[in-house]
Amino acid sequence: MGKWDKDIHLFRHEPTKYQKYQLVDTDQPCLLEEIFPYDQVPRIEFDNKIIPIQPAKSMYITDTTFRDGQQARPPFQVKQVVDIFDLLHRLGGPNGVIRQSEFFLYSERDRQAVGQCLEKGYHYPEITGWIRANENDLGLVKEIGLSETGILTSVSDYHIFLKLHLTRKQALEKYLSIARAALDKGITPRCHFEDVTRADIYGFVIPFAIELMKLSEEAKRPVKIRLCDTLGYGITFPSAALPRSVPKLVRAMIDDAGVPGKYLEWHGHNDFHKVHINAASAWLYGCYYANGTILSFGERTGNPSIEGLIIEYIGLRGDNHGIDTRVITEIATYAEKELDVHIPSNYPFVGSDFNSTSAGIHVDGLLKDEKIYNAFDTTKLLNRPPRVQITDKSGLAGITFWINAELKMRGINEQVDKLHPGVTKLHQAIMRQYEKGRITSFSRKEMEELARRYLPHYFISEYDKVKQRAYDMAAHLIEKVIELPEIRSMNPPLQEPVLEELVTDNPFIQLTYICNLDGKKITKNITQIVDRAKYAHFGLNEDFSNREWFIKPLEDGKIHVTDIKTSFITGRLIVTVSGPIRDNEGTIMGILGIDIRFEDLAKLEEDED
Repeated sequence: MGKWDKDIHLFRHEPTKYQKYQLVDTDQPCLLEEIFPYDQVPRIEFDNKIIPIQPAKSMYITDTTFRDGQQARPPFQVKQVVDIFDLLHRLGGPNGVIRQSEFFLYSERDRQAVGQCLEKGYHYPEITGWIRANENDLGLVKEIGLSETGILTSVSDYHIFLKLHLTRKQALEKYLSIARAALDKGITPRCHFEDVTRADIYGFVIPFAIELMKLSEEAKRPVKIRLCDTLGYGITFPSAALPRSVPKLVRAMIDDAGVPGKYLEWHGHNDFHKVHINAASAWLYGCYYANGTILSFGERTGNPSIEGLIIEYIGLRGDNHGIDTRVITEIATYAEKELDVHIPSNYPFVGSDFNSTSAGIHVDGLLKDEKIYNAFDTTKLLNRPPRVQITDKSGLAGITFWINAELKMRGINEQVDKLHPGVTKLHQAIMRQYEKGRITSFSRKEMEELARRYLPHYFISEYDKVKQRAYDMAAHLIEKVIELPEIRSMNPPLQEPVLEELVTDNPFIQLTYICNLDGKKITKNITQIVDRAKYAHFGLNEDFSNREWFIKPLEDGKIHVTDIKTSFITGRLIVTVSGPIRDNEGTIMGILGIDIRFEDLAKLEEDED
């Protein structure tokens, strides 16, 4: 095999071991059409050889949400990238189970996001880049100060011949040149072996890997390899053959190319429903790193889900190693609320029905002991108590269980007893529908409506929901804006352009304004452009010091939201969200107000329904 040099911690090759694996150059591409007939489902071949499991000494997760994940959705806003990066940091914990996160570097938005994530100063996840096999792109990596980058180095003849129009020898020379250039700049190259499960393993892949290890040895610096199952062809069946066998592919890299497991990473796709088990199998056969994305974001069918890899890691290692599994639920909530992602109800760990069971005997079991029908303590590990689906077989016990689980999710500690008159009325309303011929279970929305009707004391009103929606829409905007030096200047010519940009970027804002401590507006009413001529100077001489939106932030220094009211300026129904403007010592100097049109809030509720 070889030996370790204790001084530089790099693998030193014994030439006689690897001389037999030489590049096989060809005039025509080898497309392995006996395995991948284009007009049929790909074949699964077996060589009747079974290799033993040889788990990686250390297992880690790497993230590609901001690279591959962005190829399947509208680009993330900078704030969204930073928020998700924070969540990944917390989920992976202080020991860096989520070891790295890779980023695009090509757009100004990408570079701004990388800069803000770097400013966090987190040790984990380490921020890495991704570039094409182009030496000019290395300048982007160097400029932003990253120590590692992924490099696109496709290895199948489909890519080499049909896409790049190169020979194998030309591709090898091109890839080695960019890897060498990265090392010369002090950058660790991570060569992405694109389409490796459809490649000539011993004719190109292994010889290429051997040459990379030679570069690594010469430079005394790691050269990493990402095994990219680009079309999800990987399989884990015992005695399955290369190039599709994940176990044999990983072991070939380690045993025949001399690549240390700590330099190997698996990157899969879910085209054939095997994305998760392939990643876990890569771990079990010696690959240190499994690459994934939050909620399986990724082009086409997506990548291994970070949350799935986290749970698999704990199962395999028997220790959470500092992981905070509760962040999985926070990620799902953030994705639905901030990224407008619809998570299927049956999605593992975070779907609404994941730890929900149907009515009848299962509900009875949950009431006796939730361990009977819950996979694990979802309340402790995911901050999600078990739930039930309500049907005509649920009875008072099932309905009571649903209500109490819902109240707990909302942070309400009160418990409802099944003898509560409201539970009886709710049960009767449900049974009336089944008596009329209903055959489906009740959705969460339907149950919530019934619970609000018959147990109003336990649930916030629709009115309170509208107020909360207004707060959610505007509070984070106010928090950000009131910290800007232009706003804190209390100088209207500096403040008004900032407010104009705020209104332009957020169409739900009817108007915004700033008052001094006397309750007098010092700015114009900054409105949407269609209302500017009509309302810009309206009410500027009025005293607003007796208004709730002005008084409340002065009293406690917090952001407040008013009841629905008629706008003094426009005559329309609005909700006002307001917050204090402070100087450098924290003294309140004024109040920023944002009026939100009620119809926009109502429309948003309708869209969610």
